[in-house]
Amino acid sequence: MFQIENLNAGYGESQVLRDVSFGVAPRESVAVMGRNGMGKTTLLKALIGMLPARSGSIRLEGRELAGLESYQRVRSGLAFVPQGRMIFPFLTVEQNILAGAGERGARTVPEYLYRFFPVLKEMRARKGGNLSGGQQQQLAIARALMSEPKVLILDEPTEGIQPSIIKDIARVLNELRRERGFAVVVSEQMLSFALDLADRFLVIDRGRIVHEEARETLDQDKVRSFLAV
Repeated sequence: MFQIENLNAGYGESQVLRDVSFGVAPRESVAVMGRNGMGKTTLLKALIGMLPARSGSIRLEGRELAGLESYQRVRSGLAFVPQGRMIFPFLTVEQNILAGAGERGARTVPEYLYRFFPVLKEMRARKGGNLSGGQQQQLAIARALMSEPKVLILDEPTEGIQPSIIKDIARVLNELRRERGFAVVVSEQMLSFALDLADRFLVIDRGRIVHEEARETLDQDKVRSFLAV
């Protein structure tokens, strides 16, 4: 459904991604793992259009996205939760979520979002900047889901979040993708979180995919060796 082929991207004269290729099936969750500086965030920014691809293909259900602007990719079915969450601190929780609907201009938050994220319902009138890190991450995910994506892309979602909330987020994402039918692409350094969420693992090193394995057969020690500094 979501297919990336021979993707190359970088900044200025520096090339970061080198012929990256992988696919993601409907409802599948794929973790992209690697050390800092190996290309994880660059890859996700290239997928969503925040960084233009120099060459290669990004297709969703057969439609080429590589030449589109970010908002056009969102319309086509991608959603992105960036590193650091980037919620609107002076808007309420409910206003933040509704902002994710974009030009569709939804006036109410869908029932399922408050069902999966009950803390957001309790705090719907609170300013986003007054939430904890874990609550802000839930808010950022809920806002992204307002566009009803086919692929949800998350960049380092565990950063700055306490372990108990991390496990809750993995559980909720698994339940959501099964119920709502979207796939997940997540960049992550925390192997325990990725094991809770991902069906398949890709390891990126110096801008190339150097290892790929399903969770059922995953050699955790080998993955950890790629993550070690």
